[in-house]
Amino acid sequence: MIKNYPLLMAAALALGLPMGAGATEKPPGSCTAPVKPEGPLTAWENPVELQAAGRDRDLAAATLPVGQAARVALLQTPEVRYALRPEKPGGSVSHGGMVAFSVAEAGTYRVALGSGAWIDIVTDGKAAVSTGHGHGPACTGIRKMVDFALEPGDYILQIAANGAPQTNVLIARIP
Repeated sequence: MIKNYPLLMAAALALGLPMGAGATEKPPGSCTAPVKPEGPLTAWENPVELQAAGRDRDLAAATLPVGQAARVALLQTPEVRYALRPEKPGGSVSHGGMVAFSVAEAGTYRVALGSGAWIDIVTDGKAAVSTGHGHGPACTGIRKMVDFALEPGDYILQIAANGAPQTNVLIARIP
């Protein structure tokens, strides 16, 4: 048994060493060429520019259709008034914002992100519970994917605690 296991784990995390379920994935710098996502994630390759909303009243101008990827410009965290406080809102040097979207058909919807930002999907003042999460396909630029079972209606995607002032986002219905 390793006596300093917590110390070793902290060191591995700090150095970015692969651990656990992600240990078999290629590190981001090891891709020799980009890989095009397939199936419902195909739209990832053609993002539109979108400015995230910092307040509920600005959501009409920050609407993302399901199936369309966007490079979302985010705001400094202190400038954002989320519809619902994120579980991990980020600090004063992080970035975030909100994007509106509508679901026409009940099903499982996947949010694909180009970063490790925290996300919430909000409707009727409550956060939807995720049904799955994982990493994107290797070498596609998709870093994180989170699935939600959604009914028809209007939703807010909240992005929080992002380290950069932008991230790519795609909301796709999956089979």
